Amino acid sequence: MTQLIKVWDISGGIHPPENKAQSLLEPLATLAIPPQLVLPLNQHIGAPAKVLVEVGQQVLGGQLLAEADGVFSAHVHAPTSGTVTAITDHVVPHPSGMTDTCIILDTDGEDRWLALDEAPNYQDIDKTALLERVRAAGITGLGGAGFPTAVKLNPRANQTIDTLIINGTECEPYITADDILMQNRAQEVIAGTQILSTLLGNPSRVVIGIEDNKPAAIATMRDAAAGTTIEVVSFPTKYPSGGEKQLIQILTGQEVPAGQIPASIGIVCQNVGTTAAVYRAVRFGEPLVKRITTVVGEALERQRNIEVLLGTPIEFILEQHGYSEKKASRLVMGGPMMGFSLPDTSVPLIKTTNCILAPSRKELPPPEPAQACIRCGMCAEACPADLLPQQLFWYAQSEDLEKLEAHNLFDCIECGACSFVCPSHIPLVQYYRAAKGEIRQHRSDKEKSDRSRRRFEFRQERIDKEEAEKEAKRLARKKAAELAKKKLAEQKAAAPATEQNAPAAQPATTAADDDKQRAKLERLLAAAQDSLKQAQKPQDDATEEQLEKQQARIKQAELKLAAARDKLAALAPASTVPPAASKPVADDPVSAAIERAKAKMAMAPEEKLRTTLESLYKRLTKAEQKAREAREQASDNAEALEQGVAKLKEKIASNQKELSELAPTSVAEPTPRNSATPEAEVNVANDAASQAIEKAKARAAAMGTMSVADKLRNQVESLEARLEKSQARLLKAQADNDANLDAFKTGVEKLEVKLAATREQLAEHNE
Repeated sequence: MTQLIKVWDISGGIHPPENKAQSLLEPLATLAIPPQLVLPLNQHIGAPAKVLVEVGQQVLGGQLLAEADGVFSAHVHAPTSGTVTAITDHVVPHPSGMTDTCIILDTDGEDRWLALDEAPNYQDIDKTALLERVRAAGITGLGGAGFPTAVKLNPRANQTIDTLIINGTECEPYITADDILMQNRAQEVIAGTQILSTLLGNPSRVVIGIEDNKPAAIATMRDAAAGTTIEVVSFPTKYPSGGEKQLIQILTGQEVPAGQIPASIGIVCQNVGTTAAVYRAVRFGEPLVKRITTVVGEALERQRNIEVLLGTPIEFILEQHGYSEKKASRLVMGGPMMGFSLPDTSVPLIKTTNCILAPSRKELPPPEPAQACIRCGMCAEACPADLLPQQLFWYAQSEDLEKLEAHNLFDCIECGACSFVCPSHIPLVQYYRAAKGEIRQHRSDKEKSDRSRRRFEFRQERIDKEEAEKEAKRLARKKAAELAKKKLAEQKAAAPATEQNAPAAQPATTAADDDKQRAKLERLLAAAQDSLKQAQKPQDDATEEQLEKQQARIKQAELKLAAARDKLAALAPASTVPPAASKPVADDPVSAAIERAKAKMAMAPEEKLRTTLESLYKRLTKAEQKAREAREQASDNAEALEQGVAKLKEKIASNQKELSELAPTSVAEPTPRNSATPEAEVNVANDAASQAIEKAKARAAAMGTMSVADKLRNQVESLEARLEKSQARLLKAQADNDANLDAFKTGVEKLEVKLAATREQLAEHNE
């Protein structure tokens, strides 16, 4: 058919020597299976695949060795049967000669395969199943980019595809892999194009673009496309018309906006090799395990196109083509314009390897030393992306990343046209590649920094919120205290004048004391309520031990709250206090202790013993009951409780003996002068009681002048001292393997809980 389709020209571009004839002298051949395959986990753009096999495992051809890890990833399959001998780092195709994780497969030469899932009637398969077959085959772009094909065939919902372009341009010198494919497998390319069209919703235009330096391929493709809606378009040869954005401009006249992809303007572009691989994956269920590669260069005895298994070492391919290292100037993977030199021949062939170039020194001499830029502007004229290579070069040299991005560095397709025409032999593309890598690293570091900053700001916001809540509670307590003081002042002002002017001012003083006590109890009640709220706050990810301690704090806070309420309820209003009423003894533990000491001092020795015995009998009854319950429940504390019962019985026996000895002496003959008389014993008891009373009074006086914070600090110090002693006893019990070890542990835990609660109260008060 005669072409009547309009094509557009691209800006820039060059016409380097094509050198394509030498690799087309022989027909397409299939390379033998090598003894070993090296399969990198990352043969595509995106995340590396995840290994599914183990060392020593026997695998069959087509078996899945590593599965895609995320959307932008691709499966890796076994190209043939063999044994996995290693999963280790190995040098991979990269300009830096870097290493990466690879699966090492020793082939057995039998080429045994899994049963493939063929689909003779693939036209009846729905889009979802078709796309899944493409994804399962691990197909990526074979033109060189390596973008996962299944992702490209699944555009966003807001992107309507109206044009599908199949790229058969192959504009780079020396490479003829796509050319030989179209000449030999045109029907597969057409069938694959129809499958892609179906997956994209049957775009209104489907076109295959081929440069006019491939007449045999153009004729074959037009014959294969006869009777279909597929257009086969040829256009003038110019490098780099095979670039995705350049080909779109040539065939449609449209330009892809900077920073966007072709799908954003309704176009999808695929390579002819990828298209044929899609057909074989859908029709025969074949995964992508081989590709056509051009092997060319004057350092080889044989130049041709071969179909070779992925993972085949480059050195094996070179051996099959008579490679002479002495004649070669270098070894290049890819073409002379966009390829890169290989530092090691042990690197494997991967999905994106379209050419292995082994030129002689005459064919591709070493690059001349770079000289200073003469500002000729030839690089800008040759740039197909309408960039300013000279300015980009200066900014790359000075590492001005902001200016590089402002001058659209990432629109550079790294075609090498600027370097090719540069009279100063400056390797411009190398500077651009290095600058792109630095910008990507800078972006990655900035993202990490931003994440850290957001975490810090969130934490600071949480801390500020907690501080604000504490401040609000403190102000609320302060306001309550001020209201209590105001109420107290109003009560004083409302008191009768006769009460205020009474002799000795005893009633007024008593009423004032009661008001102070009431205000104090109100503050204690508010503090107890706050403590209970704090203790009841839920704890995320708390351990069992922490939950037990929280329950103990809650119980203690509830007891303190109940005690504060009882004391406040027991305190009579100021208006009902009798004139000479004093503080109830029951509400003052210090006064109660003094009264008990006075009463005990007035007792006779015999009466004291009887009182003591009565108390011991009560304690014994309770202790026996607890010990009995512990035995019934098989508690760990049963033995300790029984020992307590035994000690109480010993005390009772001792007191009974003392009482039986004391009773006869009261009616017996007078005792000698130097013996201890009951009166002396009474005096000794009186002295001890007097000392206890004095100590109690001193403590009461000290406590009366102490603030709440000082009292809490004293409690903390006392509890710390008790805890230290209890811990020492526990250590001694552990060393002696004491039978009461559990009882000691329980005592220590209770003291720790009480100390923690007291410290918390002190901290809340300090706020």
